[in-house]
Amino acid sequence: MGAGSVGCFVGGLTQLAGVPVHFVGRPRVLTGLRKNGLRLTDQDGLDRRIPALELRLHEQPPAGLKPDLVLLCVKSGATAEAATALGLTLPVGTPVVSLQNGLGNAALARATVQQLHWHAGMVPYNVAELAPGHYHRGTGGALAAEGSAEDTALAAWQTALARVGMTLQLHANLAPVQWGKLLLNLNNPVNALSGRPLRDELLQRGYRRVLAALQEEALNLLDAAQRPVAQLTPLPPRRLLTLLRLPTPLFRLAAARMLRIDAKARSSMADDLAAGRTTEIDALCGEVVRLAKELHRTAPLSTRMQSLVEAWPKRRRPYSPAELLQALGLS
Repeated sequence: MGAGSVGCFVGGLTQLAGVPVHFVGRPRVLTGLRKNGLRLTDQDGLDRRIPALELRLHEQPPAGLKPDLVLLCVKSGATAEAATALGLTLPVGTPVVSLQNGLGNAALARATVQQLHWHAGMVPYNVAELAPGHYHRGTGGALAAEGSAEDTALAAWQTALARVGMTLQLHANLAPVQWGKLLLNLNNPVNALSGRPLRDELLQRGYRRVLAALQEEALNLLDAAQRPVAQLTPLPPRRLLTLLRLPTPLFRLAAARMLRIDAKARSSMADDLAAGRTTEIDALCGEVVRLAKELHRTAPLSTRMQSLVEAWPKRRRPYSPAELLQALGLS
């Protein structure tokens, strides 16, 4: 449900694992799939195709469908609308995994439609649309979902994904993993405003200083709220700040694993800005701002970054490292 970059990539690999998959998406994406089929590539050499005639494509959830599992991949702002559409179509108790950015999507969907079985989920890697019907994974990591091996639909999906080399990790409590991913996703607005591919952006110290400052602000709030954060990189989150702030020659040497990003990778927010679409900035910086409000504090850097992204249509010109530092009061 939401066959965009993530939905097409994860759904496509699930179909390649031998599982029948139905793709529900917007006309722009479906037109490309009908014309070109689905091509999946990644940084490790994957290059698989599914012919258009083998794709089950829909603009709305088809009536009468009784899926074993639903992957919710719409943008965070469309969660309630998508949940309502699923609730009107699916049998009671159908399991749905939210593979969306941010933290509150599964809870929002659950509050909107109580009769479905909602699971939080997390996609660690970047997926870019390189051409209509062509989706490319440019970074690594394992999928995660809230649940256990006793959840038969999740366990079956985990087994299927393993057949195509994908790892799905199940967690009793996904919140620490979601916060760990959100810290990394704070680079999405930095990348989008830079106008550069991810690897090129990360090799600019000024952009890394912005990311480190955003992460540090969020970590301070998480510490104050006593909320644990999972370690999703080789370094713990606090030590990652030191790495990001290193001069670029040292960073290049010390962050070789982090820089294992191919030249095609970019953030989905960069694609949204380029296409004039609504971004998910509220599901990223907005989450940090809401956490600050819970603590009766402020999050000035996340607040300002959210404002810069929302003001992009008036500017439409990338920020240099110095400009972005100055805009956030970090120069």
